[in-house]
Amino acid sequence: MPRLSLDDARTLAEAALTRAGANPAMARATAAALVAGEAEGQAGHGLSRVPQYAAFLANGRADGAAVPAVVAERGGAVLIDARHGLAYPAVALAVEQAASRAKTHGIAFAGITNSHHAGAMGLPVAALARQGLVALAFTNSPAAMPVPGGRRPLMGTNPVAAAFPRRDAAPLVIDMALSEVARGKIMVAAKAGKPIPLGWALDSDGNPTTDAQAALGGAMLAMGGTKGALLALVVELLCCALTGSAFGFEADGFFQDEGNRPRLGQSLIAIDPGALAGEGAFLDRVEFLLAAMQADPGVRLPGSRRNALAARAGDEGLEVPAPLLATLQGLAGQTTDAASVA
Repeated sequence: MPRLSLDDARTLAEAALTRAGANPAMARATAAALVAGEAEGQAGHGLSRVPQYAAFLANGRADGAAVPAVVAERGGAVLIDARHGLAYPAVALAVEQAASRAKTHGIAFAGITNSHHAGAMGLPVAALARQGLVALAFTNSPAAMPVPGGRRPLMGTNPVAAAFPRRDAAPLVIDMALSEVARGKIMVAAKAGKPIPLGWALDSDGNPTTDAQAALGGAMLAMGGTKGALLALVVELLCCALTGSAFGFEADGFFQDEGNRPRLGQSLIAIDPGALAGEGAFLDRVEFLLAAMQADPGVRLPGSRRNALAARAGDEGLEVPAPLLATLQGLAGQTTDAASVA
């Protein structure tokens, strides 16, 4: 399988997005986030998204000329308008604003409106944690799950991420969607003609199903049943009601190239431990808890696998399937393999 260095992967993705119509800052921020996601082993939020984003730009589902801007602010609270562009420049601005305001006020809330697919939410919280801040991030997504007792998809899978600084170690990062399973697993089962476990999804009539194809036409189920669905509802309200963004059922799905501009919302919360018990006390308590967890030989800290994969990718580069590499090169206008092998 072809292998690209991280720099070459970013350059290739950036060129493809620029050629599709993204402005330089948007292409750069998007490429950086996608390569970071790929490096961490999150292929669903990695280079495979470049062709999809290029189609969104070409079809007007995302505005390649958009430049995010602060449109409202008060103390530690700030609202950023992504202006219908790809989400990543707005997320980067939200990280910058949240960090600055948390260090001034002790806590900050950065909301994003008129946004798009935001990829791996563990990345922005990790960026804040590397600055010594506790961070939470939320995003809604096109409808895929019903509310408790319902069968019509109204809410997205609505990822939640959190990051906590550590003493002399990479931040502890927790990143998860709120569906019982990723929709991609159901798509794989449908293509293979295989059944799915009961409890993953409902069919279009609202009945539990093991038929993967029927599940794709129905709704995903939340992890933990009612509790997970209610948490997804919390995310919808945090990301949309506070920011004026579209709810999941108002946004066309991302598994189609054409559709509306999704107008999704993201929310980032940053907290300065120094404003509370103090940085030293905070770090002491974090390490005390993690040591207790790791005393059990079966425990692996959240994010440790992603950290290891990212470190390996930094040394060895990324394996990119040949068909995807050819697609990326075509989008970038390259007629030959111009990217160097790591």
